[in-house]
Amino acid sequence: MPLDQSYIGRTYPPSPPYEVGREKIREFADAVGETSPVHRDPEAARAAGYKDVIAPPTFAIIVSLKANDVLIEDPDLGLDYSRVVHGDQTFVHHRPITAGDRLTVVLHVDGITSRMGNDMLAIRAEVSTEDGEQVTTGRCTLVVRGEDA
Repeated sequence: MPLDQSYIGRTYPPSPPYEVGREKIREFADAVGETSPVHRDPEAARAAGYKDVIAPPTFAIIVSLKANDVLIEDPDLGLDYSRVVHGDQTFVHHRPITAGDRLTVVLHVDGITSRMGNDMLAIRAEVSTEDGEQVTTGRCTLVVRGEDA
């Protein structure tokens, strides 16, 4: 079943706040092989000009993926997540994600296209602090394989 085209332009309400902790940043840095002390040592981060340890750039996926659940679980969209392949992911950082941030995400459906029996869902996640400071813009394309794929 094709995705509902009326979802193009839809914006979901902000996600509940995600509190960024030092330990989560350290665990993520370990997982991606990032060795810089600015991801582990608050003094090193402050010496580099940050208020606390900063997350590696791809840490934004943690926050944005949680926000995607509202879209994935929307029964009216017609998305069969068992048929989804992650097609593309980009981030534009307006400032580093920092320990102590309380981040919310507003999810936008920027496009739905069909090609060769597959649907492509373009979504944008605007990551901001609870106070409204823009932190990161994430864009991804989810490919929903057609029934014959």
